[in-house]
Order: sequence, then C-alpha cells, then structure tokens
Amino acid sequence: MAGCVTHLFRHPIKSIGREPLPHADLVAGKTMPGDRVWAVANDLSKFDPENPAWVSCANFIRGAKAPSLVAFSATLRGSTYTITHAGTKETYSFTPDDPAQHAGFLAFLAQYIPENRAMPKALVKVPERGMTDTDFPSVSILSQSSRAALAGAAGKPVEMERFRGNIWLEGLEPWEERQWIGKRLRIGGAEILIREHIGRCVATTANPASGETDVDTLSVLRTNWGHTDLGVYGEIVKSGRIALEDRVEIL
Repeated sequence: MAGCVTHLFRHPIKSIGREPLPHADLVAGKTMPGDRVWAVANDLSKFDPENPAWVSCANFIRGAKAPSLVAFSATLRGSTYTITHAGTKETYSFTPDDPAQHAGFLAFLAQYIPENRAMPKALVKVPERGMTDTDFPSVSILSQSSRAALAGAAGKPVEMERFRGNIWLEGLEPWEERQWIGKRLRIGGAEILIREHIGRCVATTANPASGETDVDTLSVLRTNWGHTDLGVYGEIVKSGRIALEDRVEIL
C-alpha cells in the first residue's frame, strides 16, 4: 500500500461539531486527543453522573436521531468551545468545564432535536476516557478512495464530514482498509492496531452543509457491497505524533 494522511479531526463534544487539526499527539490506550471528551446525555440515558463510565451511543444526543447535528463545525480555543451550524449560520460559544454554562448550551441545542426524539438532559464526561462508539478507547481511520467509490455509486457527493472520522487517508485502493483487521499501522510516530470495521448509521445520510437528509448511504452500501461499513476502528498501541501528509505503513 502507499497512503498518506489528508485530514485529521477531533470532535470535542460527541456528535456536536467537528474540528480539523494539523497534527495530533496520540497516546497509547487513549482516544484522539480532545476527541469526544464530552457527550450530551438524552433524557432517557442510563449514564450515571455519580459513577461515570462508558455507555453506548444510544444514551446520547446524536446525528442518527437528529440529522441537523451533522451540520455543526467546531473550534476549541483554550476552554471555550464554539459551534457553528452550516445551515442556519447560528453560532454558540461556552465553556464545557463550567457547569453553570451547561443549561444555556442544552437549551440552544434543543432547537435542533426533533420533537419526537429524546431531548438533551446533561453534558457529561468520563474521566480519562473519550466517549467513542466502541467500548474501548479508539480512533477511526477512513479511506478517501472508499468514500469516492460510495459517492460514485450514489451518483451524488458524499462528504467526509458525514462520517465523523479522526484520520483520513488517500492513496489506497477502494475498500483496502477492510483487509486490515488484526494488523498494525504506523502513521508518523504512532502505531495503531486495527480492531473493527465501522458499521454506519443514518447520520451519514445527512448533508453537512445543511443538516438535511439527501443521500441514502446505507442503501447504496448494502446494494453495491453487501455491508454498511465505512472505515475501521483502531487502538493506539504506540504513542507518537501524527500529522497531515504523514505516510502510512502496514507493519
């Protein structure tokens, strides 16, 4: 293979905004630095703030239930988190570490949640643990070639922001990453053990420029390739810096 890094992203609040990065210092056994540190528990959540521990994504506000959330981008500057909605152009800034500011953020967010869905209840986090969709601290790795194949089959643009990935690679054969399970990748100074395929949900049907559903990504994947996966989850096994344009090597 011959691949390199094209984009790096973190999502400081799960499902609520993405932020591009020029580089990241990966730490063995951890998530992408600053990724999914916070999550918004819904009013049906079983998350226990008195005993914070990882729980599944169904306990949180997410794009699968509220597609408009896919249109949020984000910046984290110091302790200030700012989200901007590409469709409505609304912007909101607050400090997640200040509990006194949580109510205002949750009220702002509620307007983007359909009335028939569970509503935002609390902004929560787990010490030393990003709230990834996997029950182990993971990073997500995706292929631009596989995304292009999906877009070609759909006959429409399928933007990478739909997939909330951490590390995007180019220079691979389409779907090459599906052969990586159990293998190690070296990217920059870090090494990552590839553990699982990423099964996709209906959040990927929403356009990140509007938050409106416009491409049935799951049907296209199932019809053309017999699965609904795009990308792989990995576990960081060697700490090190990764950066844009870093080469990727299978060990």
